[in-house]
Amino acid sequence: MTDLALRGPVYTLTSDPFLNPEADCAVYEPDGLILLRDGLISAVGAYANLRGTLTETVELRHYPDSILMPGFIDAHIHYPQSEIIGSFGTQLLEWLQKYTFPAEARFVDAEHARRIADFFIAELQRNGSTAASVFCTSAPVSVDAIFEAAGPSNMLLLAGLMMMDSHAPANLVNGAQASYDVSKMLIERWHNRGRRLYTVSPRFALTSSPQQLELAGALLREQGDVRLQSHISENRAEIARAAELYPTAAHYTDIYERYGLLDERAIYGHGIHLSEEELCRFHETGANIAHCPTSNFFIGSGLFDIARTKDSARPVTVGLGTDVGGGTSFSMLQTMSESYKMAQLRGISLTATQSYYLATLGSAEALGLADRIGSLQAGYAGDIVVLDPRATPLLKLRADSAESLDELLFALMICADDRAIEATYVAGELVYARDTAN
Repeated sequence: MTDLALRGPVYTLTSDPFLNPEADCAVYEPDGLILLRDGLISAVGAYANLRGTLTETVELRHYPDSILMPGFIDAHIHYPQSEIIGSFGTQLLEWLQKYTFPAEARFVDAEHARRIADFFIAELQRNGSTAASVFCTSAPVSVDAIFEAAGPSNMLLLAGLMMMDSHAPANLVNGAQASYDVSKMLIERWHNRGRRLYTVSPRFALTSSPQQLELAGALLREQGDVRLQSHISENRAEIARAAELYPTAAHYTDIYERYGLLDERAIYGHGIHLSEEELCRFHETGANIAHCPTSNFFIGSGLFDIARTKDSARPVTVGLGTDVGGGTSFSMLQTMSESYKMAQLRGISLTATQSYYLATLGSAEALGLADRIGSLQAGYAGDIVVLDPRATPLLKLRADSAESLDELLFALMICADDRAIEATYVAGELVYARDTAN
């Protein structure tokens, strides 16, 4: 029996608006109803068509002035870097040495890891994110902490041990064989426990030896449904260093491909400076990219070219990530805003449909999860964000002058932040309510 029903304007993406007519890619019900049972959507549609299913045992919550849409999916984020968000004045390689590595070294302390993990999950949900692909550290307790923190709300979380055995501080490296052994143990402990999924996580080619990358590939081959996350082509100096460390590779992408790390289960952060040949390899293998605009701006890495990456002749699947702490906000609304601005600098104007796609169904597709999250459909998880388009005086002024849904959604993603998140539902349960939050 249905336990909960949410009524209000409902907006959801159904396919990729970069590759299909936008009118065919989104569904909007101005007075919709979402029926939830056992953590899943049992039905969604017009209230007029579904109201007959409401009985006295169903709790109905009405959001007449808000917009119900799929929860945001953060395709690339580092929870151990929550404390260093907004750190000053470096680019990627110096950022790692000056800020990231010292912060990650603290995660050998289980109490510290639990404290940050609990904060992190709450902050995601306060910003309307209902699923995320998360980097941990090389300390196993960091993996335990984030999966434990995600458990009470049954949040879909992908995470894994950071694999690093080269060119990093001694207190952070884990040997190639040790990283394989510990990762395998953590897979057995956490993978497919509830909605928790394991992701093999070599940081990037600069901090992994050939042996470690080979063993990361072995984990993928041995564990049929785990995923892989890493980084690629974020920064020019990084690319040059990768070429020095792997001089026989044709290009950066070839480093990963030769170790079996380039397929449909892989998602790589950034991909700003990929060549045409590399993008073709991503397309042909089904590998995916997480676009992280606030980080790219803040660390000065470059301007991701979304139109080139999604070229219909050889499209690459792209999701959207905050990349905290190089990224500057947990808010996917703010991340969409920065993605729009970055595209503008490339001479492209992203539409609202394209932007919300990247933050929901696009991220789900990039993570290989589009059969269960990223859209509001029967059988999908009850992961829902309720957006208030009049949450601030400015938003109200702007919303009251909007002449179409597209204009309203666009203004919301440009002008809004966490204050516009009225409520967040994970697996059909309310996990955040703005008016009752401390």
